[in-house]
Amino acid sequence: MKTINDFIKAKEEKRKITMISTYEYWSAKICEEAGIDCILVGDSAGNVISGYETTLPVTLDEMIYHAKAVRRGAPNTFIVVDMPFLSYQVSVEKAVENAGKIMKETGANAVKIEGGEEIISIAEKLINSGIPVMGHLGLTPQSVHALGGYKVQGKTQEQQKKIIKDAKMLEQTGVFSIVLEAVPSNLAKEITEFLDIPTIGIGAGKYTDGQVLVFHDMLGFFDKSPKFVKRYLEGKKLFTEALEKFKNEVNTGKFPSEEHIYQ
Repeated sequence: MKTINDFIKAKEEKRKITMISTYEYWSAKICEEAGIDCILVGDSAGNVISGYETTLPVTLDEMIYHAKAVRRGAPNTFIVVDMPFLSYQVSVEKAVENAGKIMKETGANAVKIEGGEEIISIAEKLINSGIPVMGHLGLTPQSVHALGGYKVQGKTQEQQKKIIKDAKMLEQTGVFSIVLEAVPSNLAKEITEFLDIPTIGIGAGKYTDGQVLVFHDMLGFFDKSPKFVKRYLEGKKLFTEALEKFKNEVNTGKFPSEEHIYQ
């Protein structure tokens, strides 16, 4: 199984890192069999699995539930778990308690928290407590209302300066990697070049040290995808066709046939 040192080594050797965000046993199993480097159990489970409009309603217990399922499906893959909204922002003590609960109950390798300067003391305490931390800058979904919606970040000079400052502070604190979400490609390139730790991009162009996509997005299970998503399969279409075929065969008596019947 990979460790945080393998992330640093990959950057040094200029090997791209692949990360998939998923939430279930079966999809995690497929990711491991495909050789994906890292699985992120994202709080986007709130959108993908539960149908929420944002990630904000997701609870700590729900994240633990999904992470345990993912670990069972991918026992040999490096797994990062999102700390959900208000599970770490309330206090440093609460953050350590909740991150420790995630690590102890799920078998995850690290946690991910969103934000920059405002969460530095939290990241530092987690790391000093022996919990590896992945950072997340740019579009931070837990701050969707404060950001005024799901918008590209880092377009203005002021925003760019803050993201760059935050990236430097996170690295100095000891995070082993940073997700850059929905930022201009040139900004992601600049950050990637001055950091010694790897960057993982999602809607951040091709110059980051790795890429992450949501399993269900890249396999086309939804009608619409964000601009940054490449659909490698039209999953919804294939699944719908299979279900329609099942319905038709049941109605016509074609299924079950003799080969599917116990004698």
